[in-house]
Amino acid sequence: MSIFPIPPIPFPNNNTNVAVEQMNFNIYYWFFDSSHQHASVFLPGSAARSFERREVNTKLFSNFRDRLLLVVNFSADWAPQCTHVADVLKILASEQENSVIEFVEVNAESVADLSKELKVDSVPTVILFKNGTEVRRICGANIAEITKAVSNLSHPDTNGDVEPDSLDLNTRLRNLIRRSPVMLFMKGTPSQPRCGFSRQILEILNSLNVSFDTFDILTNEEVRQGLKTFSNWPTYPQLYVKGELIGGLDIVKEMAASGELEEALKV
Repeated sequence: MSIFPIPPIPFPNNNTNVAVEQMNFNIYYWFFDSSHQHASVFLPGSAARSFERREVNTKLFSNFRDRLLLVVNFSADWAPQCTHVADVLKILASEQENSVIEFVEVNAESVADLSKELKVDSVPTVILFKNGTEVRRICGANIAEITKAVSNLSHPDTNGDVEPDSLDLNTRLRNLIRRSPVMLFMKGTPSQPRCGFSRQILEILNSLNVSFDTFDILTNEEVRQGLKTFSNWPTYPQLYVKGELIGGLDIVKEMAASGELEEALKV
């Protein structure tokens, strides 16, 4: 319930054709959650204001997707890092310099059809759209990257395009896999792996007392998808030694059992 007695805001849909711009708000922050059945709008200098609305689905989201500039945060109640990301985005939404951007938060599990359509498989995931086209995706609670991406979206002339690096992708990937003699591309970090396969391969490497570097593929969707094609290997984790792909968890397990892995890691 709203702490301010203001009239309900008509939620845009295909029947009413109500545009968000007609609401006379400079800054708005919508929250999509079919289980709670409400949308929250955050205004400059105000508290959250909740309004009842119709059921949210992928078709309804399309009313927002084609906005000029859009930031969509996929979250889940059970993930504490999602709360941190949501708080940061609410602050960014309240800043005057971001008044040209619309912010939307989606409960990834409650609105599963939308998560599937946009290929969201982990939370938090923040996706930035320009004229309906995805221009940037940040997976994980990388606050610095999220803040930078939002800034680039609202100020493209001063900060450059939303894409963070002008280098050719294959060149960047070649540099990345050679960043350390032993390089592991995984979901999460050594201190906080985000999937069981990544956790298992970390345990194997740690048991051999080998020095290695890691890259969290959840923080960069371009690297995540590009490396699959670059190395012709569709899954993660991926282990590289001296820039050459060793393989995924199954191959690493087999090599560890036979003693080949320890020999291969002597770099």
